[in-house]
Amino acid sequence: MSDLWAALCLVAVLEGLVLFAFPDAWKRMAEQMQAMQSRQLRIGGALLLAAGLAALYLVRRVG
Repeated sequence: MSDLWAALCLVAVLEGLVLFAFPDAWKRMAEQMQAMQSRQLRIGGALLLAAGLAALYLVRRVG
């Protein structure tokens, strides 16, 4: 369970780092996402989810 909390904390750190380092780029990206259809966002989210799960599987299997 502590691994889950550590992973969630790492996500928060990475998201905060992006917002801190590139706030203008993040705002432009958010504006572009507003213009996208929900279907496109769902497909992108599903692909990112699958890639994350595959990477997690590989990390856990190798390490």
